[in-house]
Amino acid sequence: MRPQVLNLLLATCLCAITPSLIAQAPAVEARITAQNALFEEIYQADLKNNPERATAVGDYRYNDKLADYSLEAIIQQNAANQANLRSLLAINAAGFPEQDLLSHQLMERRLKQSIENFDLKNYEMSVNQQNGIHTSLSDLPLAVPLDTVQHYDDYIARLRQIPRALAQSEDVLRLGVKDHLMPPRFLLEKVAQQASDIAAKSPFLLAINKIPATFSDADRQRLATAIQQTVDNEVSPAYRTFAAFIAKDYAPHGRTSISVSTLPDGKHRYEVAVREQTTTDMTPAQIHQLGLDEIARITAKMTTLAHKAGFKDLESFRASIKANPKYTPTSSEQILDTFRHHIAQMQPKLPELFTVLPDCPVTVEAIPAYQAAAATHYQTGTPDCKHPGRVSVGTSDFAHRSLINDEAIAYHEGVPGHHMQRSVQQQLKGLPQFRIHGGGFTAYTEGWALYAEQLGKDVGFYQDPVSDYGRLSSELFRAVRLVVDTGIHSQGWTREQVVALFEQTDSLQGPEIQSETDRYIAWPGQALAYKIGQLKFIELRERAKRELGPKFDLRAFHDEMLSAGVLPLDLLDQRTDRWIAAQKAESTQQATSGAAHTP
Repeated sequence: MRPQVLNLLLATCLCAITPSLIAQAPAVEARITAQNALFEEIYQADLKNNPERATAVGDYRYNDKLADYSLEAIIQQNAANQANLRSLLAINAAGFPEQDLLSHQLMERRLKQSIENFDLKNYEMSVNQQNGIHTSLSDLPLAVPLDTVQHYDDYIARLRQIPRALAQSEDVLRLGVKDHLMPPRFLLEKVAQQASDIAAKSPFLLAINKIPATFSDADRQRLATAIQQTVDNEVSPAYRTFAAFIAKDYAPHGRTSISVSTLPDGKHRYEVAVREQTTTDMTPAQIHQLGLDEIARITAKMTTLAHKAGFKDLESFRASIKANPKYTPTSSEQILDTFRHHIAQMQPKLPELFTVLPDCPVTVEAIPAYQAAAATHYQTGTPDCKHPGRVSVGTSDFAHRSLINDEAIAYHEGVPGHHMQRSVQQQLKGLPQFRIHGGGFTAYTEGWALYAEQLGKDVGFYQDPVSDYGRLSSELFRAVRLVVDTGIHSQGWTREQVVALFEQTDSLQGPEIQSETDRYIAWPGQALAYKIGQLKFIELRERAKRELGPKFDLRAFHDEMLSAGVLPLDLLDQRTDRWIAAQKAESTQQATSGAAHTP
């Protein structure tokens, strides 16, 4: 155990020694105090080592810094994780109240997960067309506060560190070449193009247009000049160097196969990814079959909808939708307006679904052209709500997109999906900071968001058969993911097989098929989390309804689902069972009390 934590533990135990104290020494309270001290130490170190993350949670102490992306920093972080795990395991959690025990279990899993990923050297494959330092840094002008002169000076200081951060990442990626840990070559070629586009289009200059009119003329001129010069002389050249490195020195070594199983220890790598992303013990084969079963179930529901709409079969219903220009966007702005409309119409309905209603704003914006390969996604706002949550929407090649899924996706990314879940989490009380601001369990976060899509039906939306078809289409898309992700990485599927299944199920259209296929190749296992998590939330809801009968309150159930932050599915299951038991006990007590007072 770390000395400062041990000293705290001993200090809180200085009391008269009795047999009962010896039996439980150190006392529960002392162990909880020591555990919370360790949690805070870990959290503060995490903010210091990851300044961008600190900014994201509204802590601006490190606002003028970027993280250290060097191999040395990665090794130091792993050593800290191992030391923290030893310290945590030295604290006996026996007798802890539920939330403290849950915190212990969550931190243990997070640390073990990080150590396992380090051992697999996943850090040597840190860039692809979906994620990477090149795109994360390019989001700075949208992700950081730019409302004071100091914040602008901090932003400029960060811009000047971008060349260092990119160079450090290059050094780590070169290790991947040596260790034969490489993403697919064709995806890395996309990364090179992305970096080139960022250098040419300079999204960092967006900050100039956001300089408040309330700044003095001198400050406005100084800041605009400093940003322009830093981008022109330091940032853009660094991005061009990074793009050239990827194109000439890195991508040519990329693997030619699309399956992660072809990497060293590849089968194990995928099994780890599946376990991490789903927080279950399901095998790839079981998940593959589940996907096929879900495709059949959802397709049957779509067929029923088609019949209700007066069509002889699903194919003719689909053909009618595709032929109707009403469902084809006429501009990128129309897609954004559709998202804004659906989020706005859900807001007043939230009291029918929850009693805890955070009031943090959410905005809708287009994904920049140089990130066109990214899917529509959500980026968390700050806990004080001053920096809103952001729904970033895919709008490129709009004429080949469809509007039919947009209602469901708006609920998924906005409310009552990601924005609702994260806003509630950030305002939880009495929990360690790592639980209030942390993630790490995709099956919960994405499972909740996919579950949230169907909540529109609970408040009276999706009345139009085409609208409900869009909801089912969104769900079908996630079911297909179970099949294609496991197909690629455990069954040797080709890219053509993936595209064929999307076309056969009609779960995606146009350019999205290609970008989504690339996503599963680049990010093994991640796409499994959505459907696995959604099915767990549905299962828990049905269990609670069955067990509680007329006492079941949907709002209370949803509040409970969000009241402990992000959890692995097995711990969420156990916690729900305890909640159901408590609800039953409360009902029994009320009934007994009522009977006792009956004259």
